[in-house]
Amino acid sequence: MTEIAIVGAGLIGRSWAFLFARAGFHVRVWDPAPEVLDQLGGDIAAMVARTAPYGQAGPDPKGLGGRIRAEPDLRTALRGADLVQESGPERLETKRALFADLDAAADPGTILASSSSALLASAFAAGLPGAARCLVGHPVNPPHLVPVVEISPAPFTDPAVTERARQIYAAAGQVPVVLRREIDGFILNRLQAVVLAESLRLISEGYVDVVGLDDTVRHGLGRRWAFMGPMETINLNAPGGAADYLMRYGQMMADLARTAARDEAFTPEAAAAVGMAFAGLSTPDAIRARQDWRDGELAALAGHLAGRAHPSPSKDENR
Repeated sequence: MTEIAIVGAGLIGRSWAFLFARAGFHVRVWDPAPEVLDQLGGDIAAMVARTAPYGQAGPDPKGLGGRIRAEPDLRTALRGADLVQESGPERLETKRALFADLDAAADPGTILASSSSALLASAFAAGLPGAARCLVGHPVNPPHLVPVVEISPAPFTDPAVTERARQIYAAAGQVPVVLRREIDGFILNRLQAVVLAESLRLISEGYVDVVGLDDTVRHGLGRRWAFMGPMETINLNAPGGAADYLMRYGQMMADLARTAARDEAFTPEAAAAVGMAFAGLSTPDAIRARQDWRDGELAALAGHLAGRAHPSPSKDENR
């Protein structure tokens, strides 16, 4: 039986706990805040209730919560774990200190993975005695409903550790993408940053309002990208495939890319404009309610795609 330790029981940590338990793994969860651990059982039960109608709580929804144990002692939580999934604060010094503690306390064969959204393993694990077992396993929020996980090993990570992590994530139902080299922000956030920058520019310069921008993605790019990536999309958008598409439209796309926004789009004015569009919908209660709605929609989408998805034609080649 695969044993998983979750370090940090916030939004991402409890989602990881849910997905590993859904796959039948035994999960121990530690958090420095006792009150967070106290509410873990209720949070997991709510997640089961929200996802089970769409088949996204696994084959044993009633038993899922029983495979998750809140553990107030860190060393006990780590003992015997095959993989530790750390989901602590996104601050480099905090991450360094936490990984030093994990490296000192975890069994020698335990993989130490971070859910970091941008920090590189080479930045927070360098110099540790067990640096070779450290890597990033970056999820997308919420990981129990958005299955991709970006595995970013440091140059010093043992390749066997990377492969074992890939196998564990795959066995948990995730879609692991192994980066060939480290890069800030990994893959998903770098793509997201470019799209977000141009979106903010188009709004700020008056080409479209916030609702129109979101509708363009929701009912356009997002509809297509829900089951197909941009590379396969262009492969289907010209009679001769991707190479033909790039020959026909590459220069046009290059010209558009040349005038697209970069870091200058992230301005206080842009923040104010987007914030105004969601006035009244940005309180903690309103956001939590909308998150719950989103998770229900994602569960329904995941249930639909589960019976229809086909593997990427380049899946094996990209490993």
